[in-house]
Amino acid sequence: MERFPITAAGHAALEAEFSRRQKVERPRIIQAISEARAHGDLSENAEYHSAKEQQSLNEGRIVELEDLLQRAEVIDVS
Repeated sequence: MERFPITAAGHAALEAEFSRRQKVERPRIIQAISEARAHGDLSENAEYHSAKEQQSLNEGRIVELEDLLQRAEVIDVS
């Protein structure tokens, strides 16, 4: 596992984004998928396909952030 240097502020920003994507975005997207699914036929349901694409992008970013946070080495730049 290759570690990379990051400032404390940079690390905090990554942690904040990770938390927001897990605790805010993920439930919002799941709700959007559920609502779109209730509209019926999924084959021509643009809202459903859009929400599924958002879910894919969000989950991909969560995995990326998790990896970055595990490999980050906080440095002191003072």
